[in-house]
Amino acid sequence: MIRSTLALLLLIGPAAAAGPISGPATVIDGDTIEIQGTRLHLYGIDAPETAQNCETATGLEYRCGRSAAQALRARIGGAVVTCERRDPPVAGRLTGRCQVHGEDLSAWMATQGFALASRHVTTAYAAQESHAWATRRGIWAGTFEKPADWRRDRRRVEASAGAGAEE
Repeated sequence: MIRSTLALLLLIGPAAAAGPISGPATVIDGDTIEIQGTRLHLYGIDAPETAQNCETATGLEYRCGRSAAQALRARIGGAVVTCERRDPPVAGRLTGRCQVHGEDLSAWMATQGFALASRHVTTAYAAQESHAWATRRGIWAGTFEKPADWRRDRRRVEASAGAGAEE
């Protein structure tokens, strides 16, 4: 049984294994979902990390990463999400262009100001990000650190703390 399944997979090739994935989605964070045990990063965007804070226009701090995840969760609701996997993986993560009710989730997140366009990956969502900036939606309503910069700074702080603990 296992040999015949493996032989079939070899015959039909990697295209079938990398085809679309569809089903109910669990939101991991503002740009990551899980469908049928497969974790996918939403193609072309970068949302604030769950632990990341931003500031409102009046200077109040809020959990913008948590807000991004909640917005994505609300947008998906209980609907079926369908993702077309994208190659190659970005930063070692499986990525996909994901839709709910025919709407591109990456485009929606960027338009609402819950994510930045990842221009180093694609320019597909730059216009949506520009619209969010122009209308001061989501994180653009206040101040924030780019998620990639926040992650880099966080790794630097953690590395420094680890080096200090060894002394």
